[in-house]
Amino acid sequence: MKVSNLPSSDFDHYLKNYLEKVPGLSLLESLDYSKNKVIQFYKELPNDKEVYRYAENKWTPKEILLHLIDTERIFCGRALRFARNDKTVLPGYDHEDFVKESNANDRMLENLLEEYIAQRKSSRLLFKSFSQPILEKIGNANNLMVSVGAIGLVISGHELHHLQILNERYL
Repeated sequence: MKVSNLPSSDFDHYLKNYLEKVPGLSLLESLDYSKNKVIQFYKELPNDKEVYRYAENKWTPKEILLHLIDTERIFCGRALRFARNDKTVLPGYDHEDFVKESNANDRMLENLLEEYIAQRKSSRLLFKSFSQPILEKIGNANNLMVSVGAIGLVISGHELHHLQILNERYL
Protein backbone atom coordinates (compact mmCIF):
# COMPACT_ATOMS: atom_id res chain seq x y z
CA MET A 1 0.00 0.00 0.00
CA LYS A 2 1.22 3.47 -0.96
CA VAL A 3 -0.24 6.92 -0.35
CA SER A 4 -1.16 7.07 -4.03
CA ASN A 5 -3.34 3.94 -3.53
CA LEU A 6 -5.34 5.44 -0.67
CA PRO A 7 -8.87 6.50 -1.55
CA SER A 8 -9.71 9.87 -0.02
CA SER A 9 -12.31 8.06 2.10
CA ASP A 10 -9.45 6.28 3.92
CA PHE A 11 -8.37 9.38 5.82
CA ASP A 12 -9.65 12.68 7.08
CA HIS A 13 -8.47 15.89 5.41
CA TYR A 14 -6.57 16.77 8.63
CA LEU A 15 -4.14 13.89 7.94
CA LYS A 16 -3.46 14.89 4.34
CA ASN A 17 -0.56 17.17 5.35
CA TYR A 18 1.28 14.18 6.83
CA LEU A 19 0.49 11.85 3.97
CA GLU A 20 1.78 14.35 1.42
CA LYS A 21 5.22 14.18 3.06
CA VAL A 22 5.57 10.43 2.45
CA PRO A 23 7.57 9.69 -0.71
CA GLY A 24 6.09 7.18 -3.17
CA LEU A 25 7.07 4.17 -1.09
CA SER A 26 5.08 1.24 0.24
CA LEU A 27 3.91 1.38 3.83
CA LEU A 28 6.79 -0.79 5.12
CA GLU A 29 9.34 1.05 2.97
CA SER A 30 8.05 4.37 4.29
CA LEU A 31 8.42 3.18 7.89
CA ASP A 32 12.03 2.21 7.15
CA TYR A 33 12.70 5.44 5.26
CA SER A 34 11.46 7.77 7.99
CA LYS A 35 13.15 5.68 10.69
CA ASN A 36 16.50 6.04 8.92
CA LYS A 37 15.98 9.79 8.55
CA VAL A 38 15.10 10.18 12.25
CA ILE A 39 18.09 8.14 13.41
CA GLN A 40 20.44 10.04 11.09
CA PHE A 41 19.16 13.39 12.35
CA TYR A 42 19.54 12.52 16.01
CA LYS A 43 22.95 10.88 15.60
CA GLU A 44 24.19 14.10 13.95
CA LEU A 45 22.48 16.45 16.42
CA PRO A 46 25.06 18.48 18.37
CA ASN A 47 24.90 17.85 22.13
CA ASP A 48 24.14 21.51 22.84
CA LYS A 49 20.98 21.27 20.68
CA GLU A 50 19.37 18.32 22.49
CA VAL A 51 17.35 20.58 24.81
CA TYR A 52 17.36 23.69 22.61
CA ARG A 53 14.09 25.61 22.07
CA TYR A 54 13.92 27.96 19.10
CA ALA A 55 11.18 29.92 20.88
CA GLU A 56 9.48 29.96 24.26
CA ASN A 57 7.18 26.98 24.88
CA LYS A 58 8.43 25.12 21.80
CA TRP A 59 9.50 21.52 22.24
CA THR A 60 13.14 20.48 22.41
CA PRO A 61 14.55 17.86 20.02
CA LYS A 62 14.44 15.30 22.84
CA GLU A 63 10.79 16.12 23.51
CA ILE A 64 10.03 15.80 19.81
CA LEU A 65 11.66 12.38 19.69
CA LEU A 66 9.61 11.13 22.63
CA HIS A 67 6.52 12.71 21.03
CA LEU A 68 7.21 10.61 17.92
CA ILE A 69 7.49 7.48 20.06
CA ASP A 70 4.31 8.24 22.01
CA THR A 71 2.34 9.06 18.88
CA GLU A 72 3.50 5.91 17.14
CA ARG A 73 2.41 3.82 20.12
CA ILE A 74 -1.02 5.43 20.13
CA PHE A 75 -1.42 5.10 16.36
CA CYS A 76 -0.41 1.43 16.44
CA GLY A 77 -2.99 0.81 19.15
CA ARG A 78 -5.60 2.41 16.93
CA ALA A 79 -4.51 0.38 13.91
CA LEU A 80 -4.67 -2.85 15.90
CA ARG A 81 -8.16 -2.10 17.21
CA PHE A 82 -9.45 -1.23 13.75
CA ALA A 83 -7.73 -4.31 12.28
CA ARG A 84 -9.55 -6.46 14.83
CA ASN A 85 -12.85 -4.85 13.84
CA ASP A 86 -13.28 -2.82 17.03
CA LYS A 87 -16.01 -0.30 16.19
CA THR A 88 -15.42 1.83 19.30
CA VAL A 89 -14.92 5.54 18.56
CA LEU A 90 -11.45 6.03 20.01
CA PRO A 91 -10.61 9.20 21.92
CA GLY A 92 -7.89 11.62 20.93
CA TYR A 93 -5.02 12.57 23.16
CA ASP A 94 -3.47 15.88 24.11
CA HIS A 95 0.07 15.79 22.74
CA GLU A 96 0.94 18.95 24.69
CA ASP A 97 0.13 17.21 27.98
CA PHE A 98 2.05 14.12 26.92
CA VAL A 99 5.17 16.16 26.17
CA LYS A 100 4.80 18.18 29.36
CA GLU A 101 4.70 14.97 31.43
CA SER A 102 7.35 13.07 29.44
CA ASN A 103 10.53 14.15 31.27
CA ALA A 104 12.25 13.67 27.90
CA ASN A 105 14.89 16.29 28.66
CA ASP A 106 16.03 14.33 31.71
CA ARG A 107 16.77 11.26 29.62
CA MET A 108 19.84 10.34 27.63
CA LEU A 109 19.41 10.76 23.88
CA GLU A 110 20.95 7.32 23.39
CA ASN A 111 18.18 5.81 25.56
CA LEU A 112 15.46 7.65 23.63
CA LEU A 113 16.88 6.40 20.33
CA GLU A 114 16.97 2.83 21.65
CA GLU A 115 13.30 3.13 22.62
CA TYR A 116 12.45 4.66 19.24
CA ILE A 117 14.15 1.81 17.36
CA ALA A 118 12.38 -0.82 19.48
CA GLN A 119 9.01 0.83 18.89
CA ARG A 120 9.61 1.02 15.16
CA LYS A 121 10.56 -2.65 15.00
CA SER A 122 7.30 -3.52 16.77
CA SER A 123 5.28 -1.20 14.51
CA ARG A 124 6.83 -2.61 11.38
CA LEU A 125 6.02 -6.17 12.45
CA LEU A 126 2.45 -5.15 13.25
CA PHE A 127 1.83 -3.56 9.84
CA LYS A 128 3.65 -6.40 8.06
CA SER A 129 1.16 -8.83 9.62
CA PHE A 130 -1.84 -7.07 8.06
CA SER A 131 -3.30 -8.31 4.78
CA GLN A 132 -4.57 -5.86 2.17
CA PRO A 133 -8.21 -6.22 3.32
CA ILE A 134 -7.13 -5.46 6.88
CA LEU A 135 -5.16 -2.40 5.76
CA GLU A 136 -8.37 -1.14 4.15
CA LYS A 137 -10.48 -1.39 7.33
CA ILE A 138 -11.62 1.99 8.59
CA GLY A 139 -12.21 3.19 12.13
CA ASN A 140 -12.92 6.39 14.00
CA ALA A 141 -10.23 7.96 16.15
CA ASN A 142 -10.63 11.42 17.61
CA ASN A 143 -13.71 11.85 15.41
CA LEU A 144 -11.59 11.31 12.29
CA MET A 145 -12.18 8.39 9.93
CA VAL A 146 -8.96 6.61 8.97
CA SER A 147 -7.95 3.25 7.53
CA VAL A 148 -5.42 0.91 9.11
CA GLY A 149 -3.02 1.41 6.19
CA ALA A 150 -3.36 5.19 6.29
CA ILE A 151 -2.39 5.11 9.97
CA GLY A 152 0.89 3.38 9.09
CA LEU A 153 1.65 5.93 6.39
CA VAL A 154 0.70 8.81 8.71
CA ILE A 155 3.28 7.56 11.23
CA SER A 156 5.99 8.14 8.59
CA GLY A 157 4.53 11.43 7.40
CA HIS A 158 4.25 12.70 10.97
CA GLU A 159 7.94 11.98 11.51
CA LEU A 160 8.94 13.63 8.26
CA HIS A 161 6.85 16.66 9.24
CA HIS A 162 8.75 17.01 12.52
CA LEU A 163 12.12 16.38 10.85
CA GLN A 164 11.41 19.23 8.46
CA ILE A 165 10.73 21.55 11.41
CA LEU A 166 13.81 20.29 13.25
CA ASN A 167 16.03 20.95 10.25
CA GLU A 168 14.52 24.39 9.57
CA ARG A 169 14.30 25.76 13.09
CA TYR A 170 16.77 23.92 15.31
CA LEU A 171 19.96 23.67 13.29
